[in-house]
Amino acid sequence: MITLKECNVCPRMCRVNRYETAGYCKAGVTLKINLYQLHFGEEPNLSNNKGSGAIFFSYCNTNCVYCQNFSISQFGWGKEISKSELSDIMIKLQELGANNINLVTPTHFTPQIIDSLQMAKKDGLTVPVVWNSNAYESIDTLRKLEGLVDIYLPDFRYFDNLAAKKYSDAEDYPDVAAKAILEMLRQVGHIKEKDGLAFKGLMIRVLLLPGNKNKADKILEWIKQHLGNETYISLMGQYYPTYRASAYPELNRSVSQEEYNYIVEILNSLGFENGYIQDRTSSEDWTPKFFN
Repeated sequence: MITLKECNVCPRMCRVNRYETAGYCKAGVTLKINLYQLHFGEEPNLSNNKGSGAIFFSYCNTNCVYCQNFSISQFGWGKEISKSELSDIMIKLQELGANNINLVTPTHFTPQIIDSLQMAKKDGLTVPVVWNSNAYESIDTLRKLEGLVDIYLPDFRYFDNLAAKKYSDAEDYPDVAAKAILEMLRQVGHIKEKDGLAFKGLMIRVLLLPGNKNKADKILEWIKQHLGNETYISLMGQYYPTYRASAYPELNRSVSQEEYNYIVEILNSLGFENGYIQDRTSSEDWTPKFFN
C-alpha cells in the first residue's frame, strides 16, 4: 500500500507525513504544477504535428546538479491545484488536440495523479497517458499505475553508483532504475505505433554526460541484454552545464561531438532497431534512427 501519511511513494522512503510536512522531494500533499501546454519538442512519435499534452509538475525526488529545469524541480516554481483541476487540465489538453497526456516528473505526486487520471477517464479522457519520469521509482507504486499509463518514457541516467550519488544524491539509482524499467516493460511492452504515433509501450531516454560520467555505454549494454534490441532508445545530446554544474569541473562543459558519435557507434554495434538520435545542440531537433 502506498501512502502519503508515512510517505513510501518513491525509493527515498522518507516516511514523513506529507499532510503535515514535505518529504525529500520538497512536496507536500497538494498537487503543484509549473505549466501545461501542447509541447512540440518531444520525440516525434509523441509530439508529431499536434503536440504532446505536457503537464510539468513542481519538485522532484532526485537532486541533479545539472538539472535544466531546476527552477521547477528544485525551487518548486508553480501553482498548487486540486486533483479535480488536474483532471480538467487533462481533458482540456485533449480538447486542444493533444496526441497524449504527458506527465512530466510525476513520481512524487503519484497517489494524487492516480485519482486525477481516474476522474479524467470517467469524464472522457481517451488519448494515451505518458509517464515521463527519471525512473527513480518504487515497484509497488508503479504497479498502482498499471492500466492507467499507456506509455512509459523513463530516463536511464546512471550505471555508476558513485556518479549517481555525486550528481543526483541517489546512490542506489542504477539498481532502482533497472528494476523500475523492467516493471514498466512488463506492463506495456515495447512501443506500438499507428500512423507514426506511439499509443503504447516503453521508450527509454539516455542523456549523455560529459566524459561519459554516467556510463551511457553500459546502460545501453544492459538494455540490450535485459530488454532486447527492439527497445526504443532516445539518445539525448542536449546536455549543457546549468544549475550547480559549474561546481563540478568535469561537468562544466557541453558534450563533444566525438563523445556523442561514440555513443551512436555503441548503439549501432549493439544492433538497436528503433529510436531517435538528437542534435546535441538542440532539445527539439530529433532524427528518426534505425540504428542498424
